[in-house]
Parts: sequence; structure tokens; C-alpha cells
Amino acid sequence: MTAESTQNFDALEMQAQRLVAAFTAVGAEYIAPAIIQPAGLFLDVVGESLRARTYVFNDPDGRELCLRPDLTVPACRVYLERDPSASSVARFCYNGPAFRYQAVDAPKANPREFRQAGIECFGLGDRAAADVEILLAVCRAVGAAGLTDTTIRIGDLGLFQALLGAVEMPSRWRRRLAHQFWRPDIFRAELKRLVTEPATTAQGIDPALLARIDPSDPVQAEREVAAYIESGEGELIGTRSITEITAGLMDAAADLKAGPLKGATADLIQSFVGIAGTPRQSLDAMTKLARGGGVAIDAALAETSRRLDLMEAAGLDIGAVRFAADFGRTFEYYTGFVFELVSPKLGNRSPVAGGGRYDGLLKAVGAPRDVPAVGAAIYTERVLAALGGQS
Repeated sequence: MTAESTQNFDALEMQAQRLVAAFTAVGAEYIAPAIIQPAGLFLDVVGESLRARTYVFNDPDGRELCLRPDLTVPACRVYLERDPSASSVARFCYNGPAFRYQAVDAPKANPREFRQAGIECFGLGDRAAADVEILLAVCRAVGAAGLTDTTIRIGDLGLFQALLGAVEMPSRWRRRLAHQFWRPDIFRAELKRLVTEPATTAQGIDPALLARIDPSDPVQAEREVAAYIESGEGELIGTRSITEITAGLMDAAADLKAGPLKGATADLIQSFVGIAGTPRQSLDAMTKLARGGGVAIDAALAETSRRLDLMEAAGLDIGAVRFAADFGRTFEYYTGFVFELVSPKLGNRSPVAGGGRYDGLLKAVGAPRDVPAVGAAIYTERVLAALGGQS
């Protein structure tokens, strides 16, 4: 190890210790999750973007494993190992390496092996209070590390889900739009397709097979698909199961018979996800838009308003916070409030910290039900890079 690399390692370790100390000071227990994790679990929950950047391999016994691309899922596994019923409240923090593929031209602040210092809160029923608790813990930890010029960016996937649930459209279209939320260009294209040509999902599919599929009878539909594949007329696509293929074909069969999405509904959705600005201004704009469109999302709006009240009561200047309705971060397991801390030196592409609410993740990992959970991670290399340019 060169003198420079030794200095870099020492600086990383020193900053990591400061960050962890800030988390343990607010009552989080330090844990050390395993670096090697079951690949299938991560690939199912992290979303398409990070799935393609996860390092996956097989051990000599044929088990598919991965180098953890983040530490939230491993922390969830630790929680469930201790409490399989997922009935307790727990706060964990950690510090350690994570691994994601990066292109050769990626910024130096985005290495393939990087360090995360994070905090997670499981089981706290007051969601707004837990959201603010984690946001404040991260802000204070970053400040304790010496970084004082960050901007807070926030969003709320719960508001978008509430809007989708309130407008008139088939549930399969809601699932499709929610799935594409993290990819703005594809999202807009899907919304336009639903208004103009929803039946195009059936293009390239054997019409005779679609004619035999009843969208209201999944059991019989799966039998039809299995028989079609066994006959040699079709084959499994990639790693998708027959059940997954059948679900897609049932949607395509239903779309063949469906009328288009109302243009007014699409316009409402598009206007909603375009709202951005200060949190209070954005909340007012969303409230007016929803009421003008006859959409009842009052509960979600009230929860957002209460969270902002708690942020102000805790001393945060929410007038300096930036809100965007289409902000969702990269991981697709987020379900509600999301945030990032951005340094002016590194910009939005390389936030120094980020996190949010993921109430469905613990069930996906093995809990008997959905569990309220929120957490965040600080990227130590980015903190050091930002400190190098902070005035």
C-alpha cells in the first residue's frame, strides 16, 4: 500500500467512525452485516437499474450469491434473524463496503467498491416522525463530518401511489406506471401509449394463444401457457417463470379489449409528477391539482404536511429544501418519503447521502407482513471528495 493510499484509507476510516458515532449517539445499535449475500433476494427487490450493476457469482455448491450493493437489505436480514415476527422497534447503524459496477468514465466519487455508513429504523408506527428522525440523524452526521454546505432534496412516492390509486384505470395499468416511475422517459411513453394504443402490448404475441387466455382466470391461463410451451410453440423468456409470463400475457389479453385511458387522467398524472419547488409551494400545487381533478388523496397530503411541520419543529429550514414529485432515488423498494443530501461540488449525480421509507421491503425479505421501516446511507468517499471542495 502506497503512502497516498494509506492516507486515503485512514481518512475514510476516520470519517466513518465520526458518522457511526453520530448514529450511535441517537440510540442506534451498531451491526456488521455479511458482505456476501443471497443474490436472488437482492435481484428481486433492488430494481432494474441496480440489478444490472450487482456483482453476482456462484459458489462451489451452486448457490447464487452477490457482493452486497448496499446495506439496507442485509440490515433487514439481521433484524429478522433477531425477531422473525417483526414485532419490535429497532434502530441499527453500520459502516462497511458495498459494491456496484460503474462505467469506466464514472466520477471518482462513484467507485465500484465504496463505503457506506448508514442508519435504519424498523417497526416505528409514527411514520412521519420516523422519517424526520432519520433525516435529522443523517444531516447531523454529515455536519459532524465537517460538511456544511449540502442541499436537501426530497420526494414522496406515497403521494404518487395515492394518486394512482384514486384515478380511474385498471389495476394492471397502475402497476405498470408505478414500475416505470423510476425511468421518466419510459414512464411518459407508457402514459402516452395507454391514451393512444393500449392494445399494443399484444404486438408480437401469438393471437391464438391470447384468444385462449381469460384475464379473469389465472389458473386456467397458466395451464394454457404451460401447454403452449410444452408443445414447442413457445419457450420461457430469459429467467422468467411460467407464472410471470402468464401474468404478462393476461395483461396483454385484457389490453386487447380495453378502451384507452382518458386524456384528462393522463394530463392529471403528468401535471402531478411535474410539480417541483419548495415543499410548501409544491404541497399547495398538488392539493389544488387533486381537488381540481376531483381526486381524493387528502390523507396522503395531510401526512406530507405533518412531516413538513415536524421538520420545521426540529429546526430544518424547509424553505431551503427542494421537492420534486418525480424524485424517487434508484432503489425500487422505496414506498414513501425519500431524500438526498447533495453537495454543490459533486452535484445531483453523486449525492453524499440518501434514503427513504421502504414499508414493503421486510415482507419481501421474509417478514410475515409489511413493517414500517425507513433508513439512509452516507457515502464516505463522496463526503471526503466534497470536503475537498468546500469553502
